[in-house]
Amino acid sequence: MIIFLGVKVLVILVDAMGGDSAPESVVNGCIDAVNEADGFEVLLLGDKNKITEILNKRNFKSDRIKIHETTEVITVEDIPTKAIKTKKDSSMVVGFKMLKEKKGDIFVSCGNSGALMAGALLILGRIKGVDRPSLAAIIPTKTGKGLIIDAGLNTVCKPINYYQFGIMGSIYIKAMLGLEKPRVGLVNIGSEEGKGNEVLKQAHTLLSNSKLNFVGNVEGNDVMMGEVDVIVCDGFTGNVLLKFLEGTASFFMHSLRNIFNTNFKTKLSGLMIKKQFMEYRSKLNPEEHGGAPILGVNGLVFKSHGNSNAKTVKNVVIKASKFASDNVIESIKNEFSNMEVGDVEQNL
Repeated sequence: MIIFLGVKVLVILVDAMGGDSAPESVVNGCIDAVNEADGFEVLLLGDKNKITEILNKRNFKSDRIKIHETTEVITVEDIPTKAIKTKKDSSMVVGFKMLKEKKGDIFVSCGNSGALMAGALLILGRIKGVDRPSLAAIIPTKTGKGLIIDAGLNTVCKPINYYQFGIMGSIYIKAMLGLEKPRVGLVNIGSEEGKGNEVLKQAHTLLSNSKLNFVGNVEGNDVMMGEVDVIVCDGFTGNVLLKFLEGTASFFMHSLRNIFNTNFKTKLSGLMIKKQFMEYRSKLNPEEHGGAPILGVNGLVFKSHGNSNAKTVKNVVIKASKFASDNVIESIKNEFSNMEVGDVEQNL
């Protein structure tokens, strides 16, 4: 964090080389972010010549974006742990190290998910008391917004993990959405208490006996209806939910456009509700909600889709700046400081 004339300015470290269309989409997204929002600077990590070329194309002159050159790139083909250990001068590894050394306030990447998780654990480490970090993704719902946790990091979980996901998710959504007492639900194949396998039954017991505002099991059809604010599940289920919702939203909007383009009358009716249609499309657009923090590690890390475009990157950077300002990590550390996993599991 930089203090300039008494004002705190966040430094957001961005992996310029991570993602399917990097560095173009990443650099352009960062330019759009600093043009739209204040209170932060961006430090782009990656190939200096390529980054500079893109900045020059946009005729971008502001000193709010700086470059830190790196010479290696972690790709989707790389084996995560091996890449973190061997590609020491990659944009991702350098980003983690700079974050650990307090040379930045938050690290943003659209790169290899496995490598991002491995780097967070190997370089930053877990927060004391956290058994497994998790990915927290905000989604639109009928009543506002909800949070899926875990959204893709842990495909197989223990009961303690679901319990801790509920705690971390509640802290995060309180900070981001201002909810004082977020409702927590456990994704299951039925809403009844005895549903699910033995792990989910034990997770239900832990959540029921906790101080969380746990409302019980929720089914897939409850998620978009806004029945709960924090949607707790394993990473396999969470990732499937997230991708299914994104695909459904795209299919629905595509179908609506086809309906409005059927004939002259439907086109006219479409023009009459164009404003409302655009607002609704924005609500469902994954580009507006992209980016999710890795909660439970000793540092602020934001993950975005590998196929993120410039608009997604812009929104992720702006969201990350808010996340870095809300002391979420300190709140999680305080909550977990005296937690012993073995003691919690004894309550089963």
